[in-house]
Amino acid sequence: MSKQLNRRQILGSAATAVTALALSPNLTAAESKTKMTTYTYKQVGNLRIKADVHRTDDTTVRPIIVWIHGGALINGHRAGVSGRVKQRMLDAGYVIVSIDYRLAPETKLPGIIEDVEDAFKWIRKDGAALFHADTDRVAVMGGSAGGCLTLTSGFRVQPRPTVLVAFWGYGDLIGDWYSKPSPHPRHNKVQITRDDAFAQVTGPPVSDSRERKGNGGTFYNFCRQRGIWPQEVTNWNPVTEPENFFPYMAVKNVTPDYPPTMLIHGTKDTDVPYEQSTMMAKEFRKHSVEHELISIVDGEHGLGGGDPQQIDQAYAAAFEFVDRHMK
Repeated sequence: MSKQLNRRQILGSAATAVTALALSPNLTAAESKTKMTTYTYKQVGNLRIKADVHRTDDTTVRPIIVWIHGGALINGHRAGVSGRVKQRMLDAGYVIVSIDYRLAPETKLPGIIEDVEDAFKWIRKDGAALFHADTDRVAVMGGSAGGCLTLTSGFRVQPRPTVLVAFWGYGDLIGDWYSKPSPHPRHNKVQITRDDAFAQVTGPPVSDSRERKGNGGTFYNFCRQRGIWPQEVTNWNPVTEPENFFPYMAVKNVTPDYPPTMLIHGTKDTDVPYEQSTMMAKEFRKHSVEHELISIVDGEHGLGGGDPQQIDQAYAAAFEFVDRHMK
């Protein structure tokens, strides 16, 4: 089902999404009010790892969207849930759970994945009682590193999520794009010294980059300039120890049991290469996993530079994909 969405395909998906919304019952003013509650789903030492739950302020049992933020596993926080996704999914009757997780390099990849797994365990165990959620219907969405973790949830989380949407995500952690110096201007505007880079991340573990004293973006750009991101987020050498990465790489772990997945990616992405999504689509085809790949022509990271109408309609197609599998 991989495809570059042409105009007819996009308009058809958008029309389906609009129809689905039109068939939803009208909400009263009181029912349409939403609330946000912050929970601590896990504690490691003194660090409380949190999730924000957004939902209509009522007691109706609703299906769940888990949002996983991006930031190269180094930056970001739960408040970074996409505004476009948040509003549409709340309007369509979902509960949105936006999770934090411990960040690299202070915490290495196995700990990060453990947090993601534990967040889903908490949702399954306590979601019904705490926020009236239907824990048997769980969609996962995220962009960039959040897209990576979304894809990771498809094989690391048990029971498996119902459906996934990865925005400009990746399933490969050791390719040349990450393990060799980046040639792209976005990563090389200012040359960063090793001392300056590591001074940004010398504090205690954090699960919200707003709480880090240093600048994680500086550290990330240094990693891209030197081609050392894989090693710095794991302590493993991607050339001599690639097998250590495999249990955490979606591209190595697709099976016929993998959840239905939507991939959205810009063809000119200079941060996460477009090929990352085409690699995942290839694996999905190989294992007969239901999927769609929407390619935004000339889209950069985050889809900037792509046609705005095509981007809007791609989001509509993604929402319809989730609705179809969740309902």
